[in-house]
Amino acid sequence: MYNIITISRQFGSGGRTIGREVARRLGIPCYDKELIERTAHVTGFSEGYVAETAEDAPRTSGFSYSLLGRGTDGVSNADRIWFAEKQVILDLAQQGPCVIVGRCADYLLRDREDCLHVFVYADRAFRARRIVEQYGETAEAPWKRLAEKDKKRRLNYQYYTERKWGAPENYHLCMNSGRLGLDRAVELILNTVGGTIDAAE
Repeated sequence: MYNIITISRQFGSGGRTIGREVARRLGIPCYDKELIERTAHVTGFSEGYVAETAEDAPRTSGFSYSLLGRGTDGVSNADRIWFAEKQVILDLAQQGPCVIVGRCADYLLRDREDCLHVFVYADRAFRARRIVEQYGETAEAPWKRLAEKDKKRRLNYQYYTERKWGAPENYHLCMNSGRLGLDRAVELILNTVGGTIDAAE
């Protein structure tokens, strides 16, 4: 039986929206921005700084991690945020059924048999349209925003997990939200977990 659902997603694919609707339908918590708040509380960093650092690489090159400022203990702020967020996710998973969006949760909870790991993707046109609808127009072309965001997310994931972001073997379900539509993607996840999760567990 699945008690925890992790949602990894390409930028603009609607993964966050899908995760929140799944959680609402199941009557369980969905942790997304809440992870930022809890990690900020633990580390003492601002929520804005954690949001910028926790899921994305500092630049679009893997070499950027070697340039991060590190203390005498050899640990960078990005590392401190990673360690804190890791513990936050592990603690939340212990508290009961939930949906967790992003933040390498699929990797951190990979050894739990009660976790369903989902990866949401879509073609560029679908995602470009969604980010303009969700976040508005900017001077930067939407497809450029997509490419940069996905690259930073991929680099961060690979740096801390040593796994390939989006590789099918890391997930139970890989869904094209552009083809399925968000509603059908939600239904597919609900059908996989059996439609209910015992929130009292």
